[in-house]
This record gives sequence, C-alpha cells and structure tokens, in this order.
Amino acid sequence: MWDLKKYSNNIAVIEDNGQKTTYAQLENYCAYFSSYISERSLIFNLCSNTLGGLIGYIGSLNNNIVPLMLDKYIDIELLKQFIQQYDPDYIWAPKEQIAKFDGEIVFQGWGYSLIKRKTQKQKKLYSELAILLTTSGSTGSPKFVRQSYQNIQSNTRSIVQYLDLTENERAITTLPMNYTYGLSIINTHLYVGATLLLTDKTLMEREFWNFFAQQCATSFGGVPYTYEMLNKLMFFRRNLPSLKTMTQAGGKLSPELHQKFAEYAQKNRKKFIVMYGQAEATARMAYLPAEKSLEKCGSMGVAIPEGIFTLHDERGNIISSPETVGELVYQGPNVTLGYAQKLEDLAKADEFQGVLKTGDMAKFDKDGFFYIVGRKKRFLKIFGNRIGLDETEYLIKSAYPDMECACCGKDDLMYVFINNTNLCDDLRHFLSEKTKLNMAAFKIIFVPEIPKNDAGKIMYGKLEEKIV
Repeated sequence: MWDLKKYSNNIAVIEDNGQKTTYAQLENYCAYFSSYISERSLIFNLCSNTLGGLIGYIGSLNNNIVPLMLDKYIDIELLKQFIQQYDPDYIWAPKEQIAKFDGEIVFQGWGYSLIKRKTQKQKKLYSELAILLTTSGSTGSPKFVRQSYQNIQSNTRSIVQYLDLTENERAITTLPMNYTYGLSIINTHLYVGATLLLTDKTLMEREFWNFFAQQCATSFGGVPYTYEMLNKLMFFRRNLPSLKTMTQAGGKLSPELHQKFAEYAQKNRKKFIVMYGQAEATARMAYLPAEKSLEKCGSMGVAIPEGIFTLHDERGNIISSPETVGELVYQGPNVTLGYAQKLEDLAKADEFQGVLKTGDMAKFDKDGFFYIVGRKKRFLKIFGNRIGLDETEYLIKSAYPDMECACCGKDDLMYVFINNTNLCDDLRHFLSEKTKLNMAAFKIIFVPEIPKNDAGKIMYGKLEEKIV
C-alpha cells in the first residue's frame, strides 16, 4: 500500500517523548507486527496518536489485513457490542487495556498488545476492502464505512496535489487516528516521505505547544471546534515561525472565524485552507485554495482533482443556475464501497459505484465555488464528529426506557427534549460519557409532552420552534 522503502532514511515519526523512527525502521516494525497475524484477517485497532497505534494501522494496510479503527477511549459497552457484531480475529490495544478482552496475547510491543481471539463466525472479506471507519460518532451504531485500497490511494494523491505536500513537511497530530480527517493527514504525509509529529496532547495543553516549537511543526488540521478554541486561546499572539499551513474540515466554520484565520494567514504569509469531506468519500471532496480564502469566505471551495460535483433538485434534475440550492452529489474514485452494519456486509463489493449523495444542501456561485447551506439528513457535526440524531435517541431510550425523548439541533449543539424534568443533569453526563464529547455539546430541555402526529411520529418542527 505505502512504499516505505522509497524514503528509507527519512524520519517518518517523532513522538512527543523525542523518540525518532525512520521509514526503514517503520517498515521493519510493520512487517514484524503483521507476521503474527494471519493474512486477510479482521483486526480491531484501538488506536491513538502513538507509534503503536500507527504500526497497527500501516502494518495492517500494507499486509492485506483489514483494520477496523476505533478510539482507544471508546466506551467499553460499545466496544463489546462491536466485538459481538463483527467478531474480530485480533484486537490491537494498549497494554493497560488487555484485561478487558478474552483471547491469547501473541505479541507485545510499542505499548500495545496483540490479542488473538477464538472467533465464532466464518468471515468473507471482499478482496478490495482495506479499512473500516465509523460514520456516526460514538452513539453505538454498528454502521461503518467500507473503504477500498483504491479509495485511499486516489484520495491521498489528490490531497497531496492540491496541498502541494513534500517530504519537508512536519505535520503535528491534532485529530484522532480513527477519524477520517486525522487518518488522511497520516496517509498523505507518509505518501510523500514527510515527518509525522505524533502526540495525544491537545491544543489546550502547554506540552502540545512545546512539542510544536521544539520540532518545528509546519502544519496542523482542525475541525470548527479546534479553531474556536484557538481563537479563545489567543492563538494570534503566538510566535510560530515554522507554521506554513492550517487546514480546516469536519463541519462549516463560522464566517467570522473563517475570515479571522484567513486574514491572519495572509498577514503572516501562511496558508489557511478550508476543506469539505465525509468518510463515505474516504476523506476529502472539496478544498478552497488558500489564495481564495478571503475572497470566497464561507465557501467550501471546488472539487478535488479527479472529483466532480453536481447539485440535484427534489426531482433529481441537475441544477445549472448559480445561487440555486439543491442536494450536493459527488462523483470520484475516492467514493467508498458502501456501508457495513454487520459482519456479512464485509463480503459486499462496490455498492456506491463512484457516486455519493452527500445529504448536504448547497449552492454554487457564478465562479463555480460551492457553499453548504444546510443538511438534508438527520445528523449534526459536533466538534468535528458526525452524530446521528436518530441514533442518539436510540441510545437514550435504551438507557432510559420509561422516558420519551427527541433530538434536534444545529452544528456543535444538540437539543434533547425529554418529558422527565428530574433527569436533565443525569442525561447530560450520560451523553457526554457515551459520546466522549464535552457536556457543552448538549442542551437538555424539559417538555411535558413530546409532540406527535396522528401516525405517532415525532413532530420535530414543533420542537425546533423552541430552539433559540
């Protein structure tokens, strides 16, 4: 998959403890790791931005092993649910977590343990299936996106092209490895022989900025919440001479913040590049060139190399007039194979056939630049995580079966309406714990009755009228 030999003497990874790993060493580590795994197995990688997590990913991808990527901090009950549904052959997990799993420890290294399980189900994995990524945040849905080897390679090439990446880049990790955006940063930088600065520290920690400065980081990526935090943390006062590029995806940034960071970049001779993507398109579908960042403030840009956008009206007709809203449809080699909701789905071939209905409503201007104006489907982007509203309702109802609830909201804030006034505080803590999102992402509102129509379906429009 990745030709690590090509850059043998380059530094592939620098960890926040100062440890360096060359591409030649990384290749050897990945080969050693994979030698303990039967080819074409399914492995759960409880990943983190560490060398161990990276070896589990690259070692699998380069050796015909299919990793299902999960955050190492995933709720244990959700993890048990996924294990039951997909019955993985192996689990690659931090050493401190091995007590949670049944099976034989067949290898340990780089802070991780490889556990071989006694599986219960026969597996058939489609020959082009490369990796499985979550699509609905951490709400317990068994739905994963099936990405192929071609998907990853084509999207990686496109991103490298429009970002003009070279082996001189030093990208610092700011996003989880199991998140499609974070993974794309890893893919693109390894593709060109650049250096990854691996850290699980957050932008809110002094250690992150010390590491950033010590290792002369040239770029970082962030979701809207990242940039909101940077704005509050007096980012614009920092002296960051090594920084060349800032990228943003994972939801629409407010026009005010977009303009503020674009102006900062222009003034300080740096690049600020807004992008648009979904796990269903491997990672990226659009980008706004840095030189257009101010002129086209609020735009997600144009289609990536090899990609095509069209807008469709309610009847499915293609919209050709500027400033006309329709559903955004994307076509390109990075459109993934489809979804998996159970083990048997891993045998399926390409269901999307290179075309993705994004579920987003958009328009384009006279120059062909696209703007997202809303969402067609019932999901929100909260701090860069896509959270299904229906799935969140299911999660709540599973824990509180005697309580009625309904979810709606806007990006970065979910409104949860419940008919039990005594559970408001409990529910915020519950949702925060289950999704690993800050409690500020949820606003719980008591209503005496959840409005429903004659068919018993929730009338979300009535509830949305209560949103301030």
